[in-house]
Parts: sequence; C-alpha cells; structure tokens
Amino acid sequence: MSIDITDLRSFYASPLGAVTRRHVGRAIDKFWGPLPGLRVLGLGYAPPYLSGVKGDCERALAFMPASQGVVNWPSTGASASALVDPLMMPLPDASIDRVLVVHALETVESPSELLHEIWRILTPGGRIIMVAPNRRGLWARMDTTPFGYGQPYSRSQLKSLMRQTWFSPEGWAETLYVPPLTNRLVLSTAQAWERIGSSFSLPFAGLHIVEATKQLYRPGTVMAVRRSRRVAPVLVPAPATRMGGLP
Repeated sequence: MSIDITDLRSFYASPLGAVTRRHVGRAIDKFWGPLPGLRVLGLGYAPPYLSGVKGDCERALAFMPASQGVVNWPSTGASASALVDPLMMPLPDASIDRVLVVHALETVESPSELLHEIWRILTPGGRIIMVAPNRRGLWARMDTTPFGYGQPYSRSQLKSLMRQTWFSPEGWAETLYVPPLTNRLVLSTAQAWERIGSSFSLPFAGLHIVEATKQLYRPGTVMAVRRSRRVAPVLVPAPATRMGGLP
C-alpha cells in the first residue's frame, strides 16, 4: 500500500517529521562516504535526505513511484525528480553509484524485483542504503506516520532478501527509538530516547538502515543431477519341470 505524496509532504512538514528527518538523516549520513564525482539516486520519497548531499556529488536524482506521486525537487533550479515505475526505471545498466531507498521497499508490490532493478542500474561495486520499518518497533504498528504502511522487516528478513538479490550487507544501524507521538514532551526528549536505545541496542527501534554492496557476479543456480539407476536383469534359474514317465 503506497502513501500519497501529499501525506508524505505533510508528515515531513510536521514537528514529528522534523524529528524523523534529523535522526534518520544522521544515520544515513554515516553510510554515504565520499561522493565527489559520483551519481546518486533517491528512490521512493528521498528529498528530505538528498538535499544535504546534492552539492557533494556529480549528480543527484529523485525517482518517485507512480502509485505515490511526484513533487518537484529541488525547489530551485532545474528539476531532478521524475515519476517512474520503480521496477522498470528509465536508466541504462551500471549508471548509478549510490542508491538511497526510503519509503519504497515496504510498499512496493515485489521487493525482490525492486532490488533486482536496483542491481541492474548500479555500477560494479556500487552501494545501496535501504531504510525499512522494523517489524518489532512502534513505528510499524501505527499508521500515523508513513512508516506504518506496507510490509515491515526484521533484520534476518532483510539479510535473506539481499542474499536473494545479489547484495552483500556491509553496515547496519537502527534509529527512531522515540515513540511516534506528537506530544511535545516526547518530541523534546527524542535525543535522549535515541541515546539510550542505541547505547543498549534495544530491539524496538523504528527503522532499520542497512548499507549493502552490489555483488559483481550473480550466483549461478546449481541443479542437482539425478542419476537413474540402471536396472540390470536378474536371472533366477527356474526349476526344471518333470516330463511324464521320467523319474
């Protein structure tokens, strides 16, 4: 189930959205690495997290699913956003160096097809940063935020999905330990929630953030060859029949 673009914009314009952008943005920034000369793609609804890196890379694009809707990004200058089918993106093979997936993996119809398509457009050694709701966290259980829609994931499910789609996980992070409430007291203590949750590795973080590298070679399917046993005739001597009159 996709979320409408107007709901996404309204969420990030709210106080809870500002807290989300701040903490999720910090976690994502740790995985970017050096970006000069690289081409970056944000898939889903990534503008809140792309603006900070736009000036560091060669090119930054924002692709948004057709079922969600699209907004102009950036707000000034030439537009770098487009409405696309995320399973058939209008990009050549090996044309992107970094892909940020946010508000997309949990709502797409086929997550494995989405990651296969991202594998196709990534350069050899290219990296993906995925943001996905934690199935054990409160953010996946409440539909008052965009992360309460679609399919949440456990860490083991994300690992399995990446293995199936030729990605190698390199780094993990959890964020949004603060409850998804609009109460001012809760929002003002968000930093304390994050500090306590990350210090004790508590299991109820709202989001998983995983960085993975594109495997250069697709694993081949090994087919088990069944060897049919040769059935050799077994000759069992039959007893001789007695002829009439013979002893």
